[in-house]
Amino acid sequence: MLPSPKVDALRPVGSRLPLAYARATGANFVTPGALAAVRARSTVKEPHQSIDVQRLWADLLWAPAAAFNLFGDLAADPALADRAVHTWWPDAPGRVGAIRFTHSPGRLDQAYLGNLVSFDAAVELDTDDAARAIVGVQVKYHDRRKRERPKPERLLRYVEVMDRSGAFAPGALDAVNGTDLLELWLAHLLVLSMVQHPSGTWRWGRFVLVHAAANTDYVEALAHYRSLLVDPSTFTSVTVEDLLDAGALPAASAAALRRRYLP
Repeated sequence: MLPSPKVDALRPVGSRLPLAYARATGANFVTPGALAAVRARSTVKEPHQSIDVQRLWADLLWAPAAAFNLFGDLAADPALADRAVHTWWPDAPGRVGAIRFTHSPGRLDQAYLGNLVSFDAAVELDTDDAARAIVGVQVKYHDRRKRERPKPERLLRYVEVMDRSGAFAPGALDAVNGTDLLELWLAHLLVLSMVQHPSGTWRWGRFVLVHAAANTDYVEALAHYRSLLVDPSTFTSVTVEDLLDAGALPAASAAALRRRYLP
């Protein structure tokens, strides 16, 4: 935190670590695998990316940091990743080839959505026909929804992806455009734009929202969003609790995650 010009001292925030300490110790990350994944991601710069480095290292409740904690152990162990992904989403085709963090296939690229939306984590799977499948994940922990309106010049592309997908019921656009469902919709559209990409790289995709069971704001949002879908195959959600209860992660990692996020 930076001091306000109107106060003489910093105001402590209970969920923030001192940045120097956080960078030196990696204390925001609950397993060695999560810390290794953060360090590996820090060596890569995707075009047009914007990562809040201070919050990543020092904010104990920040959702992108939680994504590293939830999926970091899988990034360096393809066999573990494949078992976990197919435990959570048994119908996902192929075998896990890579797990990427704070990832977009193409920020500001009109062949996708032409915006800056990204996934907190993205699971790429290699399929038998040399194509790929994608599970795009966003994490919500203590986050709250907020009403947003897309830039008018981008809306036409969003509607094009929406209509081509065949996933949405009539009237869905009015329910998401300029509402507190917009962020959810855009992340879902990013997966759909990948499956529709002219390269044919991805033949299967799903967007997954991971949230704390006690986050009633997102429980309500998800129920509303599902009611807008006529084909829900490209969208799902799962609670942090259910991810851990599935037994797909090493026991020590699951225990560390429970201590951090489910006290």
